[in-house]
Amino acid sequence: MAKTYEEINQRIKKGEAVVLTAEEMTELVKSQGAKKAAEKVDVVTTGTFGPMCSSGAFINFGHSDPPMKLARVWLNDVPVCGDVAAVDVYIGATALSENEGMSYGGAHLIQDFVDGKWIKLRSTSHGTDCYPRREIETWVNKDKVNQAFLFNPRNAYQNYACATNGSENTIYTYMGVLLPNYGNATYCSAGQLNPLLNDPFYRTIGVGTRIFLGGATGYVAWQGTQHKPSVERLPNGTPVSPAGTLALIGDLKKMDSRFLRGARFIRYGASLYVGVGIPIPILDEEMAVFTGVSDEEIETNILDYSQPTRARDSLGRVNYAELRSGSIEIKGKKVLSAPLSSYSVAREIAETLKGSIKAGEFLLTEPVELLPSEGTLTTLDVRDEEGI
Repeated sequence: MAKTYEEINQRIKKGEAVVLTAEEMTELVKSQGAKKAAEKVDVVTTGTFGPMCSSGAFINFGHSDPPMKLARVWLNDVPVCGDVAAVDVYIGATALSENEGMSYGGAHLIQDFVDGKWIKLRSTSHGTDCYPRREIETWVNKDKVNQAFLFNPRNAYQNYACATNGSENTIYTYMGVLLPNYGNATYCSAGQLNPLLNDPFYRTIGVGTRIFLGGATGYVAWQGTQHKPSVERLPNGTPVSPAGTLALIGDLKKMDSRFLRGARFIRYGASLYVGVGIPIPILDEEMAVFTGVSDEEIETNILDYSQPTRARDSLGRVNYAELRSGSIEIKGKKVLSAPLSSYSVAREIAETLKGSIKAGEFLLTEPVELLPSEGTLTTLDVRDEEGI
């Protein structure tokens, strides 16, 4: 029997909702089948915690006296985007300190802000009649600014490739350090806990969906950049390559650095580890099937990141149970595999969200618009004036 969001929320308010994590749902579907699971369960909680480079934050500082239009702006010597409006800036997670380089970036700056640390603000401007001030240097923290919100253009990838290196040299990438001659393999997904892998066709996750974001409440703002649903999928609906993505927003002042942390990738740069948890309403038996997916049933391609091209050759496929075992096989060779994302923190996020729902503190929101279910990506090609 189908359920509605309203019916599920009423059960949450009364303390009657049955809520399972995605791991628990997988076991229930295995043991009792999707039909019985759909009858019993109201909500399944998911979680992921990994490096999400396409992240950042908006901050509004308020006006100085005399007023100033913040044009060129640095926070802790990290260049941030000023020319948004007079006193708004956007911090990009991968921006690097002009003094410390790769040791400190926008992601670390965001974490320091969340932790309540004092941040050095420096700015210069051309000056105008209405904004005559040309320079400012001061200190701020999260209690000394107006709005501060995380706004991440691309998070929570629906699957991602497994990376390895077939060259003779060590390479340094956003997938970590990759040793030569297939010396290791890295991957970055929570597999069966991953939000979009539990809702492969975006039936319940869309614009307006209330989520756990960085330790606080957040929302899906839009489809993420590079959202690419039209890819090869397994019969269970899960893609075998990067597919859907989410643009996410939430109150930065309320977040917790346990679930929002700056990271440094050797000889690559900075990235922000973001904790995302999304509740999935079990509207019907199909959603029970989707949320019952296991690591053994989710596959990804193994790609050689030493190939300097956007279209790398696949070296085969591997499922997440194999990846999480600690080793996989590439061209007949046993290769150690390691995650960049934290499965234990993803599990903690799913459990935390489950507890909030069971306590009646977190209600579900029906999307005001569903994510696109079709679409591919364009590429950036070099063109001259004669070619346009």
